Amino acid sequence: MEITASMVKELRERSGAGMMECKKALTETQGNIEVAMENLRKSGLAKADKKAGRVAAEGRVVLAHEGGKAVIVEINSETDFVAKDDNFIAFTKAVAATALSTGATDVEALKAAKIDGATVEEARAALIAKVGENVQLRRLARLDSAHHVAGYVHGGRIGVLVELKGGDAELAKGIAMHIAALNPPYIKAADVPAEFVAKEKEIELAKMSEKDKAKPAEILEKIISGKIAKIVNEVTLTGQPYALDSDKSVDAVLKAANAEVLSFHRLAVGEGIEKVVEDYAAEVMKQAGLA
Repeated sequence: MEITASMVKELRERSGAGMMECKKALTETQGNIEVAMENLRKSGLAKADKKAGRVAAEGRVVLAHEGGKAVIVEINSETDFVAKDDNFIAFTKAVAATALSTGATDVEALKAAKIDGATVEEARAALIAKVGENVQLRRLARLDSAHHVAGYVHGGRIGVLVELKGGDAELAKGIAMHIAALNPPYIKAADVPAEFVAKEKEIELAKMSEKDKAKPAEILEKIISGKIAKIVNEVTLTGQPYALDSDKSVDAVLKAANAEVLSFHRLAVGEGIEKVVEDYAAEVMKQAGLA
């Protein structure tokens, strides 16, 4: 059977594979596009397996948001170059939209969801075959609430979801932007673990001079308590100066609006992944027998 240019074009659009790969797959299947598509997926999965061990610490965080429902997904690539590729960006947007529409609550469920007639996992494998890098769906966070839900993504690298009781959508968005900028680990002082507070007290006491340590217990306690209060403010959302108006604390802004942050999620690309630093000069010297 003659393999026409239109058949190759259709298979390329569906699979994302290269022209020669598509022509070869169609030739092997006597022009059967469905079987050729299946074979390319299988081939893509094989290529994905070979690249699975490579560190993927770049990528994007992408948001999908509708009403009180929102989701952010971190999808990783090996290089920033691929993270800016149109095919990669289109894939991340489609995955986020699928996560929102299907209600997926974790990455494994999302991988099994359908996207353009294939599973997300199959689409990921096809993308790997196309861009030549390891691509991983790493994390997913979602909110589904009757309260205000805001989503914010900064530069494609930091994504935040906020659930706000009271206030309005504008304040929820502002709080999301604040969290993106200042990354508070906790919402309020009551959320800070007692172990953290105890350790900070121990550190502050060790830093004090012998003269200060000799002060009466009640004065010493006031000094330490003041230092701890400052530390707690630094690690809590409500204790931090509001990023959009540093003359006010987040707590003051929330109280003025009769609002409360119930929960939030923050994902940053590659956080916690140990990146491999390649010393190409050393590698070349080694292979040349000069090192």
